[in-house]
Amino acid sequence: MDLKWEEVHMQLFGIRTKLIEPGEDLVSVILDAVRRQRLTIEDGDVLIIASKAVSVAQGRIMRLSSMKPSEKAKKLAEKYNMEPSYVEVVLQEAQKVYGGVTKAILTLKNNVLTPNAGADYKNAPKGCVVLWPKNPHDVAEDIRREILKRTGKRLGVLIVDSRVTPLRMGTTGVAIGIAGLEPVRDCRGVRDLYGNPVLITRHALADDLASAAHLVMGEVDERVPAVLARDAPMNLSEGVDPDRVVISAEECLFMSLIEF
Repeated sequence: MDLKWEEVHMQLFGIRTKLIEPGEDLVSVILDAVRRQRLTIEDGDVLIIASKAVSVAQGRIMRLSSMKPSEKAKKLAEKYNMEPSYVEVVLQEAQKVYGGVTKAILTLKNNVLTPNAGADYKNAPKGCVVLWPKNPHDVAEDIRREILKRTGKRLGVLIVDSRVTPLRMGTTGVAIGIAGLEPVRDCRGVRDLYGNPVLITRHALADDLASAAHLVMGEVDERVPAVLARDAPMNLSEGVDPDRVVISAEECLFMSLIEF
């Protein structure tokens, strides 16, 4: 059943956990924190998890001293004032590299435009970077199924990271792993306030919710790697195609200028 937008009163509950270690059962860590905070998981909730928490649990931590920079990495590092071994990680993780500015390279990773292919010094052990999770959509689905198994509750799951927006200062959220919910609302053909048909608009629901959770999670040492969203204005659905959030380069306003 479609939600009535005038009835939406969404709540966000930050889930504070202990420091997550490589190899830990992330679902257990989150559910333990939920119980400690005297929260409950209800049918229809959406669990939003920071990608870094997933990556650390997967052991996706790269020690920079183990990297041997290529000539390309050395040239890019000199151009953008970056550590060559770090740039080598970026090159190995990226689908494509487009250019950059001081301390950041614009890349394509998992069909998302993101700085440095998601490899991040922040909240990583000294001398290391944390990479994006492997197979984030599959991980989101595994988490959704495991929580259903342990709690009997049906919910959606998002794995989220931060990103930058052209000509806007600072970071917002982006959903890089999606399970159990419809991530996009197609508004084309719907009438606006004045009866005009909407022509091209599609509402990125998963990314909007990722940004709302990003506000609660913070960007530094908050130790809130998960957020529970209740009464979010979106429909839960199993078997959703998470690639619905991807638009082709030919249709993308920004990529059409970069690639064509």
